[in-house]
Amino acid sequence: MLNWFKKKKRKIIAGEISKVPMNRIDYPAKIILAWSKAIEGNDDIMLWLKENGYKELFMATYAIYLKDEARNWLQDNGYPHLLAFINAAEGNESALRWLQVHDFEILYHIADAVEDEKTSIDWLTKNATPDLLILTMSIKKIKDQIEENHNDIHTFRQDL
Repeated sequence: MLNWFKKKKRKIIAGEISKVPMNRIDYPAKIILAWSKAIEGNDDIMLWLKENGYKELFMATYAIYLKDEARNWLQDNGYPHLLAFINAAEGNESALRWLQVHDFEILYHIADAVEDEKTSIDWLTKNATPDLLILTMSIKKIKDQIEENHNDIHTFRQDL
């Protein structure tokens, strides 16, 4: 019965995403840590990301919070890999496969770890830097809160 309350998973058409030219997404640890804080709700850091050349992380943060405009922006502006990552972190299996097929190993494992997949958690523990582990925990925390709100009849369909 509780499954009825779960938000419908978004679909990704991998064929369409793979046609979009992809921008690079390799960031220094301090930017990953800043993004983690922005995801957790630090508005000052969110604004800093936007104003200092990291608009894609600004938009990805809003996409994590289920904002369709941000998801569309990522798709249209060369960040389909970030969009696939966010969708995979929401349990979208086709997005997870897309990340794997296109060799986004770290994004694959972070998204899978957000979904509590033990093999990916173990992989990250062995292979990822501490900033990526913190990012994973930040996204998981927010995604779990969103899921809880969607499953609670008192906060049904209210995003954070």
